Amino acid sequence: MKFYYAPKTRSVRIAWLLEEAGIDYEIVPITLGNPDHPADFLAASPMGKVPAIRDDSTAMAESAAICVYVCDRYPEAGLAPPLDHEDRGPYLYWTMYTPAVIEPAMAEKMFDLEPNPRSFGWGSFELMISTLEKQLEQGPWLLGEAFSGADIITGSSVVYLQMFGILPESEILSAYAKRCLDRPAYQRAMSLDAN
Repeated sequence: MKFYYAPKTRSVRIAWLLEEAGIDYEIVPITLGNPDHPADFLAASPMGKVPAIRDDSTAMAESAAICVYVCDRYPEAGLAPPLDHEDRGPYLYWTMYTPAVIEPAMAEKMFDLEPNPRSFGWGSFELMISTLEKQLEQGPWLLGEAFSGADIITGSSVVYLQMFGILPESEILSAYAKRCLDRPAYQRAMSLDAN
């Protein structure tokens, strides 16, 4: 698998995913802001954004989409419930929670937008946080005892919230971020940024 990667970006999510899945991959470094991206990268990511992958004939971008693809394509990694499992719906919900709820709510907070839970599809920053806390009260991971790809996508976002200093005081979310950071696969993914 080719993994189009740029340091200090959302690429770390996919590095974490690939490390958890135990998949062999080749890093293709991408320089953001360079107008002359390789054609194979632009075929995978028409907007020129990372992360992106090419796996045989499949080429794609967007973290959550890549996560669903990798977890389904490589089921032996055990990072997603099977299609007919009762946890499949919650797994998909929490995998999509980052692009659909967390990232817009982060923008609301960072740009000091007036919350408008009735009009904003993500609700509000406070609703995003309380919903996530409520889910994590049920177990160490989003699906209870089972770590999944949803924790990679959503967990990395909780770590980002903490890094950017906008994670509110929350024992539940701080402990969740620590569990994510303590995973050996996460640490291997982070070492890419150090190189």
